[in-house]
Amino acid sequence: MKQLIVVAFLILGVELSNAQNLQKVSAGKVDRIENFASRFVEPRHIDIWLPENYDGKKKFSVLYMHDGQMLFDSTTTWNHQSWNVDDVATRLMEGGKIRDVIVVGVWNPGQQRHADYFPQKPFEGLSLVEKDTVIRQLQQAGRTTEVFQPNSDNYLKFLVSELKPVIDKKYRVHTGRKHTFIAGSSMGGLISMYAICEYPSVFGGAACLSTHWPGTFTLDNNPAPDAFIRYLKNNLPNPGKHKIYFDCGDQTLDALYPAIQQQVDEVMKTKGFSEKNWKTAYFRGKGHSESAWSERLDIPLVFLLKR
Repeated sequence: MKQLIVVAFLILGVELSNAQNLQKVSAGKVDRIENFASRFVEPRHIDIWLPENYDGKKKFSVLYMHDGQMLFDSTTTWNHQSWNVDDVATRLMEGGKIRDVIVVGVWNPGQQRHADYFPQKPFEGLSLVEKDTVIRQLQQAGRTTEVFQPNSDNYLKFLVSELKPVIDKKYRVHTGRKHTFIAGSSMGGLISMYAICEYPSVFGGAACLSTHWPGTFTLDNNPAPDAFIRYLKNNLPNPGKHKIYFDCGDQTLDALYPAIQQQVDEVMKTKGFSEKNWKTAYFRGKGHSESAWSERLDIPLVFLLKR
């Protein structure tokens, strides 16, 4: 049986890794798909966290999370911080606060991260002068040395048309919108917002922590935030069928977010979102880090996955 599974994954263009290379977790276990091959994006690792009570019999919900290398094990991350998703989710499931869920951690590819996560349609709606401004600001910030072009439409195609079918086939999970969620922070918050707008039939909820509304790294002469807000006005999903969570701090990079987030909050209200299906939380004194997101991860998880 094990050989058949390996063969099937090789046919799909992915390879299961050895357990010794996996992120360590305090509860449950991590399966890894090594260098998942895609027609749309660069190959990348996929780490699937299965909680202690996953036995392959009852169905679980699925939470897709970006920046998969930062989710579980701080000893393996570049800044020695992690979200500690396994700890938070285990505590909430054992306490009966959230439904049973597995977490699919999608690694970012390093230098291509910004292009994968930058919402493409808002960028393409900019004038040539505005695009040049965004490109110049990203070059000055060291995020690209070439002409910047978002690749997020392809990234979402990869998630929806290549990765999700593999997860749905290999694991005992609910496959419908009501049980499929997406989450991330910073640029990962932006792409989570974009995902639920572009694929409302696939994702039933999105958690966008410290959403990087500037897109670049300055608010001066930056057309990106207005482009994102215009996009939301025209593309937010049906509030009756979707849940969206936003938050931000006010320190370090998060200091750029509160004023823009307040504009987004107004859009959410005008588009019919209420406390039943939308939440924005503000955290004074908190900055932009995995430690900060770990501290409050229970809030979006309960909001999206409450029993």
